[in-house]
Amino acid sequence: MNSFDWLTQMGIPQLDTFDIVEVKFKGGRKEYFRNVDYLTLNTGDPVVVDVPSGHHIGYISLQGELVRLQMQKRKIRNDDSITRIYRVATQKDMEKWEEAKAREIPTLYRCKQIVDEYGLKMKMSDVEFQADNSKATFYYSAEDRIDFRELIKSLAGEFKVRVEMRQISLRQEAGRLGGIGVCGRELCCSTWLVDFKNVTTSAARYQNLSLNPGKLSGQCGRLKCCLNYELDTYMEAIKDIPQVDKPLLTEQGPAKLQKTDIFRKLMWFNYNHDNDWISITCERVREIQALNEQGVKVFNLQVDHSSAVEDLAAQSTRELELLDKKFSKKKKKKKRPTDGNGPRANQSQGPRPEARTPKPAEQSTSMAAPGQVRPADGNQAPRQGDKRRKNKNRPRPNSNQGLATGSAATSPKVDSPTPKPVEKPQEGQRRFPPRINQGPSNNQGND
Repeated sequence: MNSFDWLTQMGIPQLDTFDIVEVKFKGGRKEYFRNVDYLTLNTGDPVVVDVPSGHHIGYISLQGELVRLQMQKRKIRNDDSITRIYRVATQKDMEKWEEAKAREIPTLYRCKQIVDEYGLKMKMSDVEFQADNSKATFYYSAEDRIDFRELIKSLAGEFKVRVEMRQISLRQEAGRLGGIGVCGRELCCSTWLVDFKNVTTSAARYQNLSLNPGKLSGQCGRLKCCLNYELDTYMEAIKDIPQVDKPLLTEQGPAKLQKTDIFRKLMWFNYNHDNDWISITCERVREIQALNEQGVKVFNLQVDHSSAVEDLAAQSTRELELLDKKFSKKKKKKKRPTDGNGPRANQSQGPRPEARTPKPAEQSTSMAAPGQVRPADGNQAPRQGDKRRKNKNRPRPNSNQGLATGSAATSPKVDSPTPKPVEKPQEGQRRFPPRINQGPSNNQGND
């Protein structure tokens, strides 16, 4: 069952046991009956009880001292109006009750057809037959008052039973039909909740919940009853939270409130609709509000304006961040300009002889000048090294253009403001790079 008797293990004397038990019927309806014969009953036992128009069958949901507390809560008097329990239901009683319950669904469908024929603006929710199959109770919901006198006559003649019409609210309708809530448990209104209190959207605002009707509404279409369960705790905790009616003024701009954590005493602000939220304590918010009332703007939300050292550290940190952003843009390499034959070499810098390694072809084809002996260890002569240092600023030759004879001596490319188109050699002719008269060189023998 859905109720738990937490007083069963407390050792209450049997002589003082409360003789009234709570019986649960279809749809979560609970009523109280007196055990005058002192029957041995357990929670969940089916019993036959006395009702004004015959007898009915229900299940024991609660007994003992908890029943006294429930009666005081629901303001039910312990007087002679409480009827008695006949007996524990037998197998024959249960079979007859099952036959009566089998009539409920066909009766509900036929009742809806009759309501449509009369054109009544009412919604039939459920039908409940008594265990003795002598009375049927029809539950409906409607916004306005309905005149169903002709409907009762038609239903009594159709089903041959005494008819009772009972109007219920949408929450009571959800409790009778039952279901599983978004919490994963059975609905409160169909298990233990008997009195429905008013629920407003202010309860959701105090708890910082999204005002989405789809999330705040239950299966009945109204606001969830569980919004009131923790409302008192939130109202008590919200007393320590400062009220922010306008943005906080700082030197970096106005800071607007975005979120509040009531239990952790933290508040989140941002600058100019920025996605970076800054969390500060409630005490810090009160300090900033007090300074703003005096016309003083703090440097930022997290640093105190009165501390000059902290202001300087925060300002230097901000300047470093701006420098990082500035240099991060310069790190992106620009694409090198290209001519028709491939990427152009950098002409602003000359060749570096120290890092250059001579190729085997250059070593075999290069010749020393007359009157000089080339060292055997492969090092260049001093005069050649001086000449290379002298010609350090010369433009490097184009790497895509080589000599037809395969010699190492190449002529540098003339730097021009606009590259000239490369002329294709005619058939039978050989391509030679453009040559500039630079005087005698060490490679004259290769020409």
